[in-house]
Amino acid sequence: MDGILLITVLVIAGGAIAFIGDRLGTKIGKKRLSIFGLRPRHTSIVITIFTGVVITALTFGVMAAASQNVRTALFGMEQLNRSMRETKQSLQNAEEALLTAKSEQEKTDAALQQSKADIDKLNQQQQELQAESARLQAGNEALLADNSELSARNGELSSRNEELAGRNSDLTAKNENLTADNKALEERSNKLRDGLITMREGDIAFRAGEIIASGVIRGNRPQEEVAADLASLAALANRNVSTRFGQDRSDQDIWIYRPEHDAAVETIAKSPQDMVVRIVAAGNLVRGEDVRTNLELYPNSIIFRNNEFIIARPYEFETGDDSEAEETVMNFLKDVNFAATTKGILPDPLRGTVGVMEGAQFYDVVAKLKGQRGRVILSAYANGDTDASGPLRLKINVEKNVTQ
Repeated sequence: MDGILLITVLVIAGGAIAFIGDRLGTKIGKKRLSIFGLRPRHTSIVITIFTGVVITALTFGVMAAASQNVRTALFGMEQLNRSMRETKQSLQNAEEALLTAKSEQEKTDAALQQSKADIDKLNQQQQELQAESARLQAGNEALLADNSELSARNGELSSRNEELAGRNSDLTAKNENLTADNKALEERSNKLRDGLITMREGDIAFRAGEIIASGVIRGNRPQEEVAADLASLAALANRNVSTRFGQDRSDQDIWIYRPEHDAAVETIAKSPQDMVVRIVAAGNLVRGEDVRTNLELYPNSIIFRNNEFIIARPYEFETGDDSEAEETVMNFLKDVNFAATTKGILPDPLRGTVGVMEGAQFYDVVAKLKGQRGRVILSAYANGDTDASGPLRLKINVEKNVTQ
């Protein structure tokens, strides 16, 4: 409403001034007046210009006097622009501060969540510690009770220990007496053993467990035939005893426990495969005593075929002299013996060996090893088919290892 009133006033004032100026210019023109020595025509133009200036000045004056916004627009525009720039800068700073505050708020929220999680975890740990403390407290009370009981028992044990200490002194004295008696008995036993060995050393022909005779009896046959083969094997054992004693024992057969003999015959007759039968000395056989024996039965089969590989071993030779070569062959034969017994060949009860090797063959292998340097491979092969009863005859190859 103030704006409409202002415009109305300005229109009326402008019209009035224009009218006055027109009338003044007309009157001056008619009277041909002159101002500042100008011609009347030019004076009329000056009056018209002055009237326009007055109208403009009056318009701005009235507007400035009537409106603060007009005054600001006319005289305070630069300050207004500066204020707007400062306000805009303040707004940007406030927005940046707001973003920073939001970021800090998010970090604070995350830290708060982590703190809550840590607090929950600590609360859980505290509960566990409280439960553990309660268990430890109960255990401590139980230990205290046990400690009291142990203290009482310790007193009892102390008294018993004193009693045992006295008895221990008595036992120590008795032990010393027994030790002296034991030494005396050992000396007497050694003397008796030496005397017995001296008395019987020259008369022992077979030692306990030594094989007197062995052979293979076919299984899955009538018991009569098996008994006949076993009798033949017993006759062979009797001849071996006679040969070893150097006397004729035709009037005295070896002694085999009858139930053991009958059980062996029945086992062989029912066996689907051949059996190795060994007649071994039940004890040391001495001249003039009964020849008591035991029967040992083992299933028989072909363990190694002719030329079948048995074992191979590498050896490092440093000097290649006789002693090193002989020791190497002996160690290799031990490995062969172990491999053969593992596979099923029956070893000699006393010596534990399963094979035979002539002296010429042994020294031939030793001769091949003499002077060797570096790695040499020894390999053993079966010399003929060999069953469980043995003996295992060998072929030994000596090869220089060229890949070392």
